[in-house]
Amino acid sequence: MNTKDRKSPRLSNWNYGSDASYFITICSKNREHFFGEIINKKMNLTPAGAIASVLWHEIKNHAKNIELGEFVVMPNHIHGILILNGNGDNNDRTVVGTTQNDVGTTHALSLPPNTALSLPPNTALSLPPPKTAFSQRSNRFQNQGKNTVSSIVGSYKSAVTKYCNLLELPMGWQSRFHDHIIRNDESFHRISNYIRYNPANWKEDKFY
Repeated sequence: MNTKDRKSPRLSNWNYGSDASYFITICSKNREHFFGEIINKKMNLTPAGAIASVLWHEIKNHAKNIELGEFVVMPNHIHGILILNGNGDNNDRTVVGTTQNDVGTTHALSLPPNTALSLPPNTALSLPPPKTAFSQRSNRFQNQGKNTVSSIVGSYKSAVTKYCNLLELPMGWQSRFHDHIIRNDESFHRISNYIRYNPANWKEDKFY
């Protein structure tokens, strides 16, 4: 399909910088198992999967007015809940799943120096300091402008790709990502449980 003919997965009448909880799914390129494998219903991360995990949890330190809900790395995709709370423009809707605002600076995702990742035996990995990994900053690796779901996810995907390329790890993302606006507490808890138990239910997953 030509690019110009593709329909956007985003809702045309929704401001994706507005306060709400968003269920995010990002798949690997061609759904390859870059991130690890499920063994005995538990996820065993590759180095690329560990980077994807660590950098997701760094989002709250690099984006404004954001909290993180449940999150999981699967063999060929990640699921996570992003909660924007403090941007406004939400038509007075209550943001489900919130506890308190977590405000940080807006810039490219990075890791603390010499971050050690917890991996299975014989796969220990230490990441270089952020200054080395991002010595040549460009707009592609910046979370600039409005604090939107697209800018946050784009910055995350770029940072994971950057670190994996730096360490020569096999890795690639699908060009797009999936989002679902969580409308109420019942849906929030149902999606949270789905994410939490995703490894145990891997064989029933549509990405299996």
